Amino acid sequence: METEGHELLDRGDRAEDAALLAALRAGDGQAFACLVDRHHAALVRVARQYVATREIAEDVAQDAWLGLLRGLDGFEGRSSLRTYLFRIVMNLARTRGVREARSAPFSSLGRDDEHGPSVDPERFVQAPAVGAGHWISPIRPWGSSAEQIALSDEALRVVVDAIAELPETQRRVVTLRDVEGFDADEVCDLLELSEVNQRVLLHRARTKLRQKLADYYA
Repeated sequence: METEGHELLDRGDRAEDAALLAALRAGDGQAFACLVDRHHAALVRVARQYVATREIAEDVAQDAWLGLLRGLDGFEGRSSLRTYLFRIVMNLARTRGVREARSAPFSSLGRDDEHGPSVDPERFVQAPAVGAGHWISPIRPWGSSAEQIALSDEALRVVVDAIAELPETQRRVVTLRDVEGFDADEVCDLLELSEVNQRVLLHRARTKLRQKLADYYA
């Protein structure tokens, strides 16, 4: 039943994409305005991962919209329209980042593979004790009090600051997955990562964010 549900959702997304694409190709200004309202802020956030300032990220996002309009006739629907749009902004942002002399090589994961564990091993139960690998002290706000995290502006600032401190590739993966809501396949496609590498990077990023929240609520 779960697989069937995903298939129905995928068909619905494809139908929505097809209708939106037809409207855009027909010059429907309202359809384009809705698309901008839905994705512009996220485009700026993603572009900001590659460039020096928010102002430059805004410029890149504007160029991405122009690129989308120019490329509509060549869009073949092999990916979702959203993925296509974000691929445009990421390619533009990478190019702009190189021009701004602040973009590091992205193909190698070695720079993100920091020495040592992401979290202090003393926070976990050690083998051969029962429960080895689990947190010694569960993080209090997580679980029944999860809503408190969502409602806490200060906690959100902690998370935002922690994301900014992550190594580049981890930051990009967790931003796309947990901030912008892309699924694993889309992130692998956008960042040109294998499924395994994407999963490892996401796990490391989430572990570090969890530690930051653990420290905050300690």
